[in-house]
Amino acid sequence: MTDNKIYFVDVTNRDGVQTSRLGLAKLQKTIINLMLDKMGITQSEFGFPTTKHEINYLNGNLELVRRGTISTTKLSGWMRGISEDVELSFKNVPNLKYVNLSQSTSEQMINGKYLGKKTPDDIIKMTKEAVECAVDKGAEIVGVNAEDASRSDLNYLIKYAKEAKSSGAKRFRYCDTLGFEDPQTTYSRISQIAKETQMAIELHFHNDLGMAVACSVMGARAAIDNGVDAYINTAINGMGERAGNADLVSCLLACLKSAGFKGKYSIDENIKLDRAWELAKYTSYAFGVPIPINQPAVGDNAFAHESGIHADGALKDRRNYELYDFEELGRGEPEIIETGRMITTGEYGGIKGFRNVYNNLEIEFKDEHEARNILELVRYANVHTQKPLTTSELKFIYHHPDVAAKIMTVTPYYEPIGAIKERVDSISKEKKM
Repeated sequence: MTDNKIYFVDVTNRDGVQTSRLGLAKLQKTIINLMLDKMGITQSEFGFPTTKHEINYLNGNLELVRRGTISTTKLSGWMRGISEDVELSFKNVPNLKYVNLSQSTSEQMINGKYLGKKTPDDIIKMTKEAVECAVDKGAEIVGVNAEDASRSDLNYLIKYAKEAKSSGAKRFRYCDTLGFEDPQTTYSRISQIAKETQMAIELHFHNDLGMAVACSVMGARAAIDNGVDAYINTAINGMGERAGNADLVSCLLACLKSAGFKGKYSIDENIKLDRAWELAKYTSYAFGVPIPINQPAVGDNAFAHESGIHADGALKDRRNYELYDFEELGRGEPEIIETGRMITTGEYGGIKGFRNVYNNLEIEFKDEHEARNILELVRYANVHTQKPLTTSELKFIYHHPDVAAKIMTVTPYYEPIGAIKERVDSISKEKKM
């Protein structure tokens, strides 16, 4: 076993939320960051520092880092690989320490997106400037992302990575943006990049052909085999654009349990697999997307046996038909579902019902002002998520009311100039007449 390790960068709060027709409230994204931290996941790509509606959420979560509430998981921001984006990101979120800068590297995308206005050399120049800007702003770890890397010329990717490294980049992210890669070609291409650049490699695979997990772990193997650390990019429950990203729990289990990895490669020692069940269930609830019944490890049928031979074998010795134990994932405890009287609290909740809910959480308020203040935050949170609040959310609001208020506060961009000012002014004049 080598000294190099496999680490995990979860991108649910950046790439997962880009799932078409779905999304997460800022409170829900925050709870996911807290759960990722409890699970010991290496890094969470927690959002877009150039996006106005993300600013309070991003700064609020970095305040949780300052307080030590998030202590293990590094929070990283994503932006385009141009210096203007870097400048704006650090203006909006001054305490950023970890960033990933993205540029398209394939001939298809350079021509198809820039429409002949940029050359491959321009891409490298812009990336180097962005990296240097991020380092100057105080970024501790800068990663460079090669969008559509799987359809990019390999020699160009190596040049792109080396040039970025010379400017201060620490990691190279290989993005299989269209899910084009297969495990064998992944291993071959990542091996060459790792060998030539000696940079830590991030593996970012989409699931368009159903191979995101397989490619991710084979890419990690290639990086380790060639002497560098690997950072597998994942999304909880495989959320993400189109067919989704590589599933977090599946990638973890593949690295821990599969024939080619078990006992041969090591992962980040901070990771606690027994937090997987709680994280998967909460994320499913927050997105409003049920976990498929046959989802590895966390699906309802992952440990279910019915046919005679299987049931008999599992009852005699679970290892006959179970590769790993459900307890390892934090499963096994019964879930209590209330079928009688239920008192909840939400946007129209009153003080007595609200107190009852918190009493059941064994939380007492020191005075009436504290209780009514938290009640108002809970009301706003219910408006914010449009879902019944979970125990995790209610506890977070109590323990960090100021951060909760911050992350739920969004000031919409609205500058009435030009055509919109003329239209609004005309409406106002019509109403006065």
